[in-house]
Amino acid sequence: MKLATKIQDTLKTAFGNGLLMSEGQAHRDRRRVIQPAFGPDRMAEYLAVMHQVTEERAARWRLGQVLDVAKEMNHLALEIVTRSLFDARLGEEATLAFHRALPDLVKGQIVQSLYPHPALARLPLPVNRRFDAAVRVLNQVVDQAVNGPTGDGDSAHHAGTLPALLRAATDPATGRPLTEADVRSEAITMFGAGTETVSTTLTWLIDELLRHPQVAARVLAELDEHLPAGTVPTPEALARLGYTRSVTQEVVRLHAPNAFLMRTAQVPVTLGPYRIPAGTELLYSLTALHRDPARYPDPLRFRPERWQDGGAGRQSFLPFGAGKHKCIGESFAWAELTVAATAILRRWRPVAVPGARAREVVWTTVQAQGLRVRLAPRETRGPRTGGAPAPETCPIPPPRLPHPHSELAATTARHAEWAIGHGLLTRTELPRYQAYALPELIGHAYPRTRGADLDLLVDMLGWFTVLDDRFDGSPGRRPAEARAIVDPLIDALNGREPSTGEDQLLTAWRDLWDRQISAMSPAWRARAAREWRTCLATFPAEAEHRGHGTVPRLGLAETMRLRRHGSCLYPFMNILERVHGADAPAALHADPALHRLRAHTADAATLINDLYSLEREERQGAAAFNTVLTLQRLRGCTRGRAVGAVRARVAQLRTKSAALRRDLLRRHPDGDWYLHGTRELVDGVQAWTSTSHRYR
Repeated sequence: MKLATKIQDTLKTAFGNGLLMSEGQAHRDRRRVIQPAFGPDRMAEYLAVMHQVTEERAARWRLGQVLDVAKEMNHLALEIVTRSLFDARLGEEATLAFHRALPDLVKGQIVQSLYPHPALARLPLPVNRRFDAAVRVLNQVVDQAVNGPTGDGDSAHHAGTLPALLRAATDPATGRPLTEADVRSEAITMFGAGTETVSTTLTWLIDELLRHPQVAARVLAELDEHLPAGTVPTPEALARLGYTRSVTQEVVRLHAPNAFLMRTAQVPVTLGPYRIPAGTELLYSLTALHRDPARYPDPLRFRPERWQDGGAGRQSFLPFGAGKHKCIGESFAWAELTVAATAILRRWRPVAVPGARAREVVWTTVQAQGLRVRLAPRETRGPRTGGAPAPETCPIPPPRLPHPHSELAATTARHAEWAIGHGLLTRTELPRYQAYALPELIGHAYPRTRGADLDLLVDMLGWFTVLDDRFDGSPGRRPAEARAIVDPLIDALNGREPSTGEDQLLTAWRDLWDRQISAMSPAWRARAAREWRTCLATFPAEAEHRGHGTVPRLGLAETMRLRRHGSCLYPFMNILERVHGADAPAALHADPALHRLRAHTADAATLINDLYSLEREERQGAAAFNTVLTLQRLRGCTRGRAVGAVRARVAQLRTKSAALRRDLLRRHPDGDWYLHGTRELVDGVQAWTSTSHRYR
């Protein structure tokens, strides 16, 4: 007897003679019975359940909490299978018992398959006792899911569950209904095959996104475009997530959850120089196959793009097997990976705990163990106990097009030379500065901008970042030093001619201002100059408060006024008109509703920035103008409550902004590009702040 057959015999102790263990005609018959449970007509219902389960679990997590990712994903995957296929809920005790039993089940399976005689499996050895106990636990948990109360008493609703489907079926070989043992076997198969592999892949997915923040940012941008926050996924929406699918495929390729698969040669087979006789049991490694450099160039590199440039190696990509034994739940598993990851990443930004990254542990599956993350805020929703804000419903918004990587990369290189050439940075400072990924913010916030306007926007943002960083030092606490920096910049806006000995910040600013106003109308120039003056004047004002110790006494309104104008959002909203090539309609500018929309846009982006910059500002030691800290001080509340209040305010601002856009679009349809641009600006700030190293 070959090793593979002995493993299969041991597995039957736990899984019975269900689909996973059956062969030949019995396998084909049972597959036909189960297939309707995974048909396309069921997928929309499953997606809704997957989404709800993940949202509920992620809502129980807390800001700053450290998660054992593998453990959390195990619980999540088990709950998704239980709720989706069985329409049942397991208690926390049953869930913990299931996961505690799995290691003993796996170890017992391996050890018993190596016994020289089957009778050894019946001896009261510790490993055998633990294996038998684990099998009993697995059966008890499955019995609870299959036969336990469903909670709502609606038998019609539960008619489509897997157990109901099996009980209504007949055995094609005998014509008799399937037995309860058959139902249990298939249920156990779904629990065993549908939890650990998916949870392991979700863990690796989070680990790879932590290692590749640019990939994570691109995934989030695609989700924003095709699956707006607060919406339930549909099969059609998932089909549009091309890049996200490539990411999950690359995770599965690099970290195939199955250590090996086994097959029996039905006829003699020649594999290279080897002759395999009929009846031979074969084990093959998916890890080795998926990391074969002949099929996957640079195989150890995480590169989702390999699935978009022709899909090299697709024929040897076999995570779910192949042929008649291909996993029946493949489409369910891909959907589960995408939906669960989407719900988690929209709500939270996992931050790796130092020294706690995922590592491979090989049993019958290649598990991911050791990954721990600290939860930081990602999505700007209301408090955890409330619902998600409704998605924006502006009529036919223009598509969110990501910047071609080559153009953004070229702009980044030009910006580096511009900043160094103007003395804003040295070559040694450049790597740390470039880790901020400022061009990515512009790429998200102005997705259709190209050429010289793209260069201008990136240079403006880089210059403002260098200016802002100067006030982290003594100018941020000494009003005279602050005015010495800002006054010459304002004088340049007022038309003062350059003089000898001007510093690099001022000469770079003159270049930027000339490029901004080139070919723009007098009305636009006056408006842009006015709003730049207001923005720049906030730096001495903040220094006055810090210098005189009045920051702790500032109210929320004054803090928000300073933050709204000091964040540079108004000048960047003006640039929307430059990149469009024309001023927004005068009637739109005169509408009071636009003034409110612009204020909401600036406030929302500023508050998002405050959430992500909070720890950085506290580390700097000086009194910070941050709304989270202001709320803590004014209300005497905890950090978590203050963060929740700011997140709720952002959600409220988004809702109000959406209503204002709809109203303005009805009155000023020719200004739709400007109105949509304000939304993209906030989205861009959020996409960037959640991934940039500037705040880490």
